[in-house]
Order: sequence, then C-alpha cells, then structure tokens
Amino acid sequence: MLKAVILIGGPQKGTRFRPLSFEVPKPLFPVAGVPMIQHHIEACSQVPNMKEILLIGFYQPNEAVNKFLVAMQQEFKIPVRYLQEYAALGTGGGIYHFRDQILSGGPEAFFIMNADICSKFPLLEMLDFQKHQGDTHSFIMLGATANRTQSLNYGCIVAKTDTQEVLHYVEKPSTFVSNIINCGIYLFTPAIFQHIGEVFHRNHQQLFLEESMNGWQRAEMIRLEQDVFTALAGHGRLFVFKSDGFWSQIKSAGSAIYASRLYLDRYNTSHPERLAHNQTGGPIIKGNVYIHPTATIHETAVLGPNVSIGEGVTVGGGVRVRESIILHGAALQDHSCVLNSIVGWDSTIGPWARVEGTPSDPNPNDPHAKMDSETLFRDGKLTPSITILGCNVSVPAEVIILNSIVLPYKELAHSFKNQIIL
Repeated sequence: MLKAVILIGGPQKGTRFRPLSFEVPKPLFPVAGVPMIQHHIEACSQVPNMKEILLIGFYQPNEAVNKFLVAMQQEFKIPVRYLQEYAALGTGGGIYHFRDQILSGGPEAFFIMNADICSKFPLLEMLDFQKHQGDTHSFIMLGATANRTQSLNYGCIVAKTDTQEVLHYVEKPSTFVSNIINCGIYLFTPAIFQHIGEVFHRNHQQLFLEESMNGWQRAEMIRLEQDVFTALAGHGRLFVFKSDGFWSQIKSAGSAIYASRLYLDRYNTSHPERLAHNQTGGPIIKGNVYIHPTATIHETAVLGPNVSIGEGVTVGGGVRVRESIILHGAALQDHSCVLNSIVGWDSTIGPWARVEGTPSDPNPNDPHAKMDSETLFRDGKLTPSITILGCNVSVPAEVIILNSIVLPYKELAHSFKNQIIL
C-alpha cells in the first residue's frame, strides 16, 4: 500500500501571498477554480493502492480546513487527514514528528510533496522509475531542467547520466552547480526515517548542553533539503526522476495566475467539463476559461484567455477580463476591464473602471525558464507586478488601478499606480 503527505506550512509562511492569505490559508487559495492542494489530492487519488493522504502543517484547524477535508474525502473516496505541528518543524521535522501516523498500516512507500507547487504530478512514472532502479529501498526526487541563472534560486542536483543517482545536492547555491532542480515531490520508503532520525539525534546532542526552553523544538527542526539530501547524495540511495511535464512554484500571487494558466491548459485533457465554451446566450470565451456554475455572466462580456471566475461572481455587460482570477462574490460592473489581476472576495469594480497589472511570466522564448522570485521592491520602488485587490475592496466608476496592491476593506476614491494601499 501507499500513502501521500502534503506539506502545507503555516500562517507565518506565505507572506509573499498577502493580502490574499489573510482570508484563506494559502494552500486553499483557488487556482484554476479549485483549492491549490486539491490538484495534489486528485493526482494522489489516481495512484492505485493509495490508502491515505495526510496534510501536515501548523495552521490552527478551522472551519475552512475542516470543510475542505470533508469535501475531499467525499469527492475522491479516500481518507484525508490533517496533522497539526506544534510549531514550524521544517520539511523533514514535520514528517519525522508524525512518522508513526505515516507508517501505520505498513505502507511500502509514500509520496511527500510541497503544497506551493503546480505540476503534472508524474506519480505513477516515479513509482515505475523506482522499480526500474532494481532497488525498492531507493529514494526518488522529482527534478526539472531550469536555465543556468534561475537554477541558483532552487535546490540543484548533480546526477549520474546513466543511473540518475544523485551525486551532489546543494540548496540555492551561490554559484552555478547544475541546471537540474528539485521540484519538491519525493517518493520515500520507511527507511528515510532512519536518515532523518540521525539528523534529529545529532541536533539533540548539540542542543543538550544548552539550557533552552525550546531545545526540543529546535532539535526537531529538520530541513529535508539541507539536512537530509545533502548527506544522502553520493551514497547510492537517492535518485532523481527528470520530468518534462509542466512545473512551477506558487510563492507569490503573480505566480498563482501563471499556475492557473498551466492547470487550465491541462483541463483540455484531464477535465474538459471544467472549461467554458461559447454558446448562445453566454459570454464570449477566448481560450481557456473556468466559470463556477453559480456565477452570473452577461452575454456581452468577453472572458479569456486564462480566466477563473469564482462562486457567486457577477459580471456585467461589456466587461473584459483576461489573465485574471476573480474570487468568490466579486462584482464586475458594466464595461469594466480587468487584466493580469486578482480581484478579492466580495470586491466591487465600478462601471468603466480599469484594473490592470504587469504579468511576471517566465521568458516564453526559453523552454527551461521558470517564474522569477520577484522582490516586492526594487531600487526603493514597487516592482511592477500583477494588481491584487484584497477582500471587500470597492473601486469606483471610471478610475484606473495599475500595478497596485490594495489591502482588504478599502473604498478607493481615485486612481492609483504602482502603490500599496494600506
């Protein structure tokens, strides 16, 4: 049997996702119409012999998380549980802390995946790759090819060309090491806990002499990437499976729009029923568009490409929406225009208003380009990026909001450009 573990982090993570992560835990933010980690759960549910999916993080259990867990179990007919860490324990510490839960029932292997990625999730291919290694006790990590410059922002993998054994692993190196990067999806056997345990005991011995109240927590703070993979590399246990499928991180709100585009494109083969089509009495659809069944869209509105319309959204006549995510309960009034933006829950955009951002997509001419981790400020100025409206923001008629971030519950009175509106 198999299990899967999704590492969802906690509230002090996802700071680059604000103000959107104020309203909903980042892993539940809708990407292509469904919560970010529903894509992970769906991929796991399609793996034969998958018995349980565990979410590990340090969010306080709340109504949104509980509703999500119930909905996932009903839809995919597989147990989905949330295990709450008592503090942020790192990518390795969380799974080590809950190792008894992961190993209960005796799984032969289990997947570990980060929540803040979008991927084709080649889980079956990773299982086949492990079998072809001839050693069922090997550990597999998913790798992708990045360009030389951007590889410095990721964990870099040096592997044997014939066996794909990982010889060397460096997390975010300062100089070029390899263009094969770590994608944050792993296939482990229970033997991995022996290696994580060695790190734990080493940490514990180092902290034993410190008279510190949080010594135990600091001993359990283990990072898979720096503490475990670096030590495992070159010992014939760790292998990389290189994937050609799409993959991207979802670190910032801008990357959520790019991830939405990748998933919407995939819906053409995986979920064609989720994509809207041109039909009599309906809006004009260009490219891949998701519209929630409860949304009300005027027939003269033009949507797409890469648009996701959430639950209960109202879109008036003559509205144009492109490369954007419109969240639950928002209202786009007649002839408004939304480009490269995220419109928050229950926000209102007045007639003839324009909300526009600057896309931060990877270089389309480089097949290995990834999303850049843009800093919020550059040279003392706000970096031009997508426009984000927090929840319950009101944009009046005939104003322009350009490359700006608007915090929740704001009633704007005039136009803004390149500003954070507090």
